[in-house]
Amino acid sequence: MGQPVTTNPLLISLINMTVVFVVLFGLSLIIRLIKVIDPTQKKKNPSPEYSDSIADLAATTEQSVQVQEEHEDLVLLFTAAIAAYGNQEFKIVSIRPVGNLCWSQAARVEAVTTRNQIFHR
Repeated sequence: MGQPVTTNPLLISLINMTVVFVVLFGLSLIIRLIKVIDPTQKKKNPSPEYSDSIADLAATTEQSVQVQEEHEDLVLLFTAAIAAYGNQEFKIVSIRPVGNLCWSQAARVEAVTTRNQIFHR
C-alpha cells in the first residue's frame, strides 16, 4: 500500500460519489427483489366487474331518490324548528350535510367554541 494513486481532490470525490451511488442502486435492487419474492405479501384481488344491467341501475337510482327525499325532509324539519323558535333574525342561506362527526371531533369543536366565548367577551 505505499503511495496514493492520485492526489487530485476532484478525482477522489468523483470515485467516492460513484461508489456511493453504486451501493444505493444495489440496495434499491435488493428492495425490489424482496418485494417480488415476499411470501407474506397479500394477493391482489381482481377488480370487481361492473354490470351494466338495468336492474342494478334502477336500484341505485331508487336509493339516491330515497336519500334525496330524506334530505328534503330534514331541510323542512330544520326550517320548521327555526320558525318555531320565533326569532326573526335568522335567515337560512344554505343547508349542507356536515358528514359523520365522531365524538373526538365534536369535543374539539365544543372546546374551541367555549374558548372563543370565554376570551372574546
